[in-house]
Amino acid sequence: MIAPERAPAARRRRGTAAGHGRELRIPVAWGVVWGCLQAASPLAFFWLDAATVYALGLVLIAAVYIGFAVADGPGKVIAAETGVATVFVVIAAAGVTGSAWLLVAGLAGHGLKDLWQHRTEFVANTRWWPPFCATVDFVAAPLIAVTIVADFPFGW
Repeated sequence: MIAPERAPAARRRRGTAAGHGRELRIPVAWGVVWGCLQAASPLAFFWLDAATVYALGLVLIAAVYIGFAVADGPGKVIAAETGVATVFVVIAAAGVTGSAWLLVAGLAGHGLKDLWQHRTEFVANTRWWPPFCATVDFVAAPLIAVTIVADFPFGW
């Protein structure tokens, strides 16, 4: 059991300090906005296939995490983020010529990775980023799935 005088610090390290939910409201709200924009992004790049646009977005997301890992510093974090980013780049590339469902799965998988990263505080200096990015992923993935099922004219 945690000593009473140490309890607040322990809760802060685990991300359960009082008010923690309030400090994530803004990143999550912006995540909803960006998730909707990401789902609609083929409209802005109308000359490209939707799969290409979504794949570029997935690769961009992966690259951002490498940047945060480099800023955070530890070699194990940089190596892990580079390895994970490589997986998402391969999924994105396969989604361009393969099934568009790979892109939906890639976004959903990335959202799960974001949740894990937030919970473990793997990259310490960007506490707001994983909740923001998970929200983007979990908003965009089902919206993109709807466009696939509805055969929305994005050039699938």
